[in-house]
Amino acid sequence: MLRLQTTATNGDEPFAQFETLLAEAYPRVHARLALERVTDRGLLFYWKGHSAERPVVLMAHYDVVPAVADDWASDPFSGAVRDGAVWGRGSLDDKGPLLVILEAVENLVADNVTPAHDLYLSFGGNEETYGDAAEAAAELFLERGISPWLVIDEGGAVVDAPLSFVPVRAAMVGVGEKGIMTVRLVASADAGHASTPATATAAGRLAKAVLRVEHGAFPARMPRPFRKMLEQFRPHVPAKYRAAVRALGLFHGTGARILASRGGEAAALMHTTVVTTMLSGGTAPNVLPSSLTATLNIRVAPGESCESVVHTLRKRIADPSITIEVDEASEPSPLSPTDNAQFALIAAAAEASYPGVVTAPYVMMAATDSRHFHRFSPAVYRFAPLAMTAAQRASIHGVDEHVTIDSLERGERFFQVLIRSL
Repeated sequence: MLRLQTTATNGDEPFAQFETLLAEAYPRVHARLALERVTDRGLLFYWKGHSAERPVVLMAHYDVVPAVADDWASDPFSGAVRDGAVWGRGSLDDKGPLLVILEAVENLVADNVTPAHDLYLSFGGNEETYGDAAEAAAELFLERGISPWLVIDEGGAVVDAPLSFVPVRAAMVGVGEKGIMTVRLVASADAGHASTPATATAAGRLAKAVLRVEHGAFPARMPRPFRKMLEQFRPHVPAKYRAAVRALGLFHGTGARILASRGGEAAALMHTTVVTTMLSGGTAPNVLPSSLTATLNIRVAPGESCESVVHTLRKRIADPSITIEVDEASEPSPLSPTDNAQFALIAAAAEASYPGVVTAPYVMMAATDSRHFHRFSPAVYRFAPLAMTAAQRASIHGVDEHVTIDSLERGERFFQVLIRSL
């Protein structure tokens, strides 16, 4: 799977080869489950269960982001196996999670298992480019009047220390995800010679605008799933940390500001984040540009909306000469509950595959294909049942991405237990 370079820039051939590989590697899945192509990059497998009352959807994607070979310790598309792990682009995001779903279903079919309820496998080949495969699959469910009882997509993982002061092995389950926006700030001014600059240049105004929105534009607020997560962790943390964990949950306003000031993953969970990812403009070193653009990547926290974000940006920039253009916008997803049978099912399967693990909710910072199902399905969760260290999480879209063979085995066990428990 990893050797096939299923990136958006490589054309259709690697994707066709990938689908051929699936058919060869998982003959029982293809013989027992019905396969429907929802788009040229969307595969939907259907496994008829004893009942259609509570359909379940398991999701994954098989496209990957590019990798620069010179930055890696070995060829990112070699699928090298060493040190008890498989190395390569997509091993964690998201071919590893796709693999363990198919391994589990292949083995269950071999055991003549029929799931209690209808089961769907929704695999997309354009998640990384915000493509339409998963959206088309979701639309198909809507057209057919099928409301999934449970949806599981990529997202959280099994981690050793979800927070620096919580040294607990945890299965982090995303119960929702931030919205995502691409916004351009455009500063315009009269062009001219650089030897006689105006009092306020386009570059100067744009720089001020960027600084104003990147720092302190959105206040820190602790999302409800994070408070629930702290409750889950409190009995399991060392005694010296319990009072602090309890205080963070009780005084969540102050706790959110403290966590936001520490930086890192926890800080990003506390507020809408804004970062400048691209700057463009200018024609020559000695010419004042007539237009400069800053592109912002914004992750919208639950409780905010894309509209309220734009309002905050305008208020924060406070410069009518800066134009705000929204290139794309996707609202934060709803939040799935944690006190239901679906979440308990995930927790039980996590315990079976990683004994002693604590299952806890959180809000994902990245976008997934499952957001399309979250519009109409009451229980959508984001969890890849693979163990990931902090370094491994950083390797997603980075360098030296790898998955341990042990966690692949445990991930297969997770889905076997989950499907058998329906």
